[in-house]
This record gives sequence, structure tokens and C-alpha cells, in this order.
Amino acid sequence: MIRGFFRLVGLLLLAGGFVFMVYDGARFVADNTLRFTRFGDFWNDVHQSSQLAFHAWVAAKSPWLWNSVFRVILDQPAFAVMGIFGILLMLLFRPRKPLIGYSRD
Repeated sequence: MIRGFFRLVGLLLLAGGFVFMVYDGARFVADNTLRFTRFGDFWNDVHQSSQLAFHAWVAAKSPWLWNSVFRVILDQPAFAVMGIFGILLMLLFRPRKPLIGYSRD
């Protein structure tokens, strides 16, 4: 049940990454300039106060983690971040391979 839920979340993240890739590609065709939607900008557009609360929480726990890890992730293109997290969830929670000649009773 939990495995299926996380695979669904991974699939939705992968689909969201594809949507952002198409959006950025269409914007490239229209403007003739290559600009990617940053993940931090997308998070700000969706729910700005949650990003500020997350920043305050991480900065209170370990300030170096915000500057070295999370800021780098927030500066990456949204399609790449969502796609990579989606693929990771899909791979981590994939179904087990069946055992040949054994039962799982």
C-alpha cells in the first residue's frame, strides 16, 4: 500500500517534470531565448509561506545545509528536480522481483 502510494507520487513528479520541460520548450520557441523555470520560483508561485517556513526550519537546524544543498536544488530547473525525484521514488519503491522456486508464505 505504501509502496504504491510512493510510486504514484513518483509518477506524478515525473509527469510534472515533463510538463515543465514542454512549458520551457514552448517558451523557447515563442521567445527564442533559452530560459528555464527554476524550482525555487515554482515553489514560490505555488505556496510562498511554506518555502519561507522550510527555510527557517532548515536554517535553525543547520545553516550550512541550506546554503550548500537546498539553495543549489532550488536554483536548478524545475523539470530536472521533479524528474530526478520522480525517477528516484519510482526506482526505490518498485515491486520486488519474484523468487523462482520459493514461496513467500
